[in-house]
Amino acid sequence: MKELGTILENEDLKKYNTYKIGGKAKYLIKPYDQDKLIKLIDYLNKNNIKYIILGKGSNVILPDEDFDGAIILLDYLNDIKIDGVNVEVSAGILLNQFINICINNNLSGLENLYGIPGSLGGAISQNVGSFNSNISDNLISVKYLENMEVKEILKKDCKFEYRNSLFKHDNKKIILSAKFTLNKSSKEIMNNIIKKNMQQRLEKQPLEYPNAGSVFKNFSDISAGKLIEDLNLKGYHINGAYVSNKHANFIINKNKATSKDIKDLILYIKNKVKVETNRDLVLEQIIIDYNEDT
Repeated sequence: MKELGTILENEDLKKYNTYKIGGKAKYLIKPYDQDKLIKLIDYLNKNNIKYIILGKGSNVILPDEDFDGAIILLDYLNDIKIDGVNVEVSAGILLNQFINICINNNLSGLENLYGIPGSLGGAISQNVGSFNSNISDNLISVKYLENMEVKEILKKDCKFEYRNSLFKHDNKKIILSAKFTLNKSSKEIMNNIIKKNMQQRLEKQPLEYPNAGSVFKNFSDISAGKLIEDLNLKGYHINGAYVSNKHANFIINKNKATSKDIKDLILYIKNKVKVETNRDLVLEQIIIDYNEDT
């Protein structure tokens, strides 16, 4: 495997997810390029080694247990090609880095998403959004690997919904790259939008603590945070996992929280909201289960 990418053994996964939780992985691998990734997946399949594509670990809840398999990071898949207002970009690039490159080329359409942590592939998989914009708005198509075959799918077939897509719960589909069509604008206008939005994020989100963003999806008529806050759950905690005092739809790792602490707190909140309001909160974050088929 060494010729396919950089490999670390028995690597602590707390460094690779924004909750700062989890055990160790037998292998942590960063393929050198798309071809090497495909060869790596083929090798792992043939040798019955389980694997998980982690991205930047920004919207996931890893288990506390060690993983007897390979965690794959796509850090080296960060190519970008710009042709006028058309952009093709690899899945491993940081979303913020991608947006900065677009702004430097006077390309608009993604600036409202600036500040969302994670990779482009993860952003597409979860159809991330903020300030009334979604990553899918300017998307044209997605290239992905499935059953050792590279395929390309148009936006209309990606089943994009609120914080969801065809890719989110299908481990067999590995996003490789995507194409966007953006709009021309000035750097000044876009940077002013980012400055304003980031100020709001700093004021309303607990960015000073490890977290994985919004925990639950909002309803059409009320936000999940408002429901949780109205039940006086701000500050409620299970061991080191706390409901943020700044934003009730954020769980923060305030004091060496475990994965179990976070999942137990999620379940407590869901049950409390169900009993008190008869509403079913839907989890936005992804709970990783090492026992699921990859």
